[in-house]
Amino acid sequence: MKKLYFLAICIFPFLSSAQNADSTWFVDNYVKKEVTIPMRDGIKLFTSIYAPKDNAEKHPILITRTPYSCSPYGKDYRQYWRSYMLKYAKEGYVLVTQDVRGRWMSEGHFEVVRPFNPNKKTNKDIDEASDTYDTIDWLVKNIENNNGNVGVIGISFPGFFATEAALSGHPALKAVSPQAPVTDRFMGDDDHHNGVLFLMDAFDFHVGYGFSQPHPKPTTKPAKTYNIPGRDNYAWYLKMGALPNFTKIGGDSLEFWDNMMKHPNYDYWWRARDTRSGIKDVKPAMLVVGGLFDAEDGYGAWNTYKALVQKSPQTNSTLVVGPWFHGQWAGNDGTHLGNVMFYSNTSQWYQEHVEVPWFNYHLKGKGTLDSISKAVVFFSGENRWHKFKQWPLPEAVATPLYLKANGKLSFSTPAHGKPQMDTYVSDPAKPVPYAEPVHANRTREYMTDDQRFAGRRTDVLSYETGILDKDVTLAGPVMADLMVSISKTDADFVVKLIDVYPDDEPRNPVTKYTMAGYQMLVRGDIMRGRYRNSFSKPEAFVPGKPTEVKFTMPDVAHMFKKGHRIMVQVQSSWFPLADRNPQQFVDVYHAKDSDFVKETINIYLNQSKLILPVVK
Repeated sequence: MKKLYFLAICIFPFLSSAQNADSTWFVDNYVKKEVTIPMRDGIKLFTSIYAPKDNAEKHPILITRTPYSCSPYGKDYRQYWRSYMLKYAKEGYVLVTQDVRGRWMSEGHFEVVRPFNPNKKTNKDIDEASDTYDTIDWLVKNIENNNGNVGVIGISFPGFFATEAALSGHPALKAVSPQAPVTDRFMGDDDHHNGVLFLMDAFDFHVGYGFSQPHPKPTTKPAKTYNIPGRDNYAWYLKMGALPNFTKIGGDSLEFWDNMMKHPNYDYWWRARDTRSGIKDVKPAMLVVGGLFDAEDGYGAWNTYKALVQKSPQTNSTLVVGPWFHGQWAGNDGTHLGNVMFYSNTSQWYQEHVEVPWFNYHLKGKGTLDSISKAVVFFSGENRWHKFKQWPLPEAVATPLYLKANGKLSFSTPAHGKPQMDTYVSDPAKPVPYAEPVHANRTREYMTDDQRFAGRRTDVLSYETGILDKDVTLAGPVMADLMVSISKTDADFVVKLIDVYPDDEPRNPVTKYTMAGYQMLVRGDIMRGRYRNSFSKPEAFVPGKPTEVKFTMPDVAHMFKKGHRIMVQVQSSWFPLADRNPQQFVDVYHAKDSDFVKETINIYLNQSKLILPVVK
């Protein structure tokens, strides 16, 4: 999915009259230059430089390092005028895009999430931070009329490279903005959530998109891809069966996929690829940006910012989170996602009031940051921006919300008594779909989708409060705390926090969808039960034994309005978003189709709860 956004700036063939004027302005006022910049180990990285022709003033440099190509190559221009990046051009920035090591026209060996090396001793000791240092050093010495101030920006994978750039230590680097940065691919970004393989995204990215295919030499040609046959991804992924069947499609040339299959648990290999491991004494100012409803890297922004606050408190760090899907803040329309309206153009507001002024301040010495706080967060439900001095909020109180009998959900502390439970059968042959419609690709709208379809299944438990007599505002991480027993030796647990709209809610004015009784997914996540005590040392369940499964979901910023209800759903599959659990304590990455078995799941009521960050 993410490849579509990053290539969009280059491939649109049709322009409006306003865009024609902008394109003419850009070509008239900017000159393009392509260079290869030598790294300390002799490898050369292909770099496109778009510099203002106007030399009346000195210009700041803004860099994006990307594995997605800095095309178009040759005389054609990158279509910056199609996006808000035109605002930077109007401000006179030198715009630089670079193919990272081993991708497209750059030399060297590409590694998906190359580990940060804090102990470099020779010129052979390289990482993405050192490549950024060498790039900045060359640019400030070779670009005429630059003002000596450099910024780095990137979304998603380029967000990872932006975080690594901040660790480079180059004195000219003054401001960095990692946006939806890939941060920890085992715990919450792209490939896994809490140890569960996010099958659709991982397979599509590494195998289908061919991202992990090696580039043995510089090339302008994309890697070999694999297109999933048909238009029903649920049916296709289910028919494919166990993970080894997917590995066969990729072959043995996909280094990162192959390594994932060899490292099923959170071991040294994964820890080295946690971008937060290098965060310490970060010098440039940091603007960390993310989306509340980012289906790909909803984990990275929250946790990169928290790591900066905890491990590098002297850094001038700012967090911005809006009601966005992956990269929506860089687009033209931030008014809604799927059927959920936000009633203002949140993307445009962010671009004009936060990002561009922030870079202008740090790289041009222009304006002030009086209007930008340490945390700028949009609250869905309320549909308003708020500015805070810190995040999470100290006034957010951890408040239990208990699962009770007869599908009830309550903040009231339950009375002690005979244990009660709800039961369902989880069948890997008929997993719970993550979305209702039949479609070929993973949707981004599922993050706010109507969950009524799931509640109609017998293998999904639903619990609901009464009608709220006042607003309930959440700000921070949500914790699921389940007491369970199972009939086999392993299980997954999906927990969904849902906002139930009133029965008189009007239709959506844009999509015309019936919003009366709409069950908006506010936050959902999955946990592999074997990791309940340790992600490094998985443990089998003892069949029939009551066992606690507790895990933290990414932060929320949401108001459940008076007149709405709060709902919680519990299930044990989320397919094909997440890979199926065989429900036996076997190596899932090397499981056989015959290893998948039915299982009875018991959820103990009054003991099972969500712990919500309620703002009093």
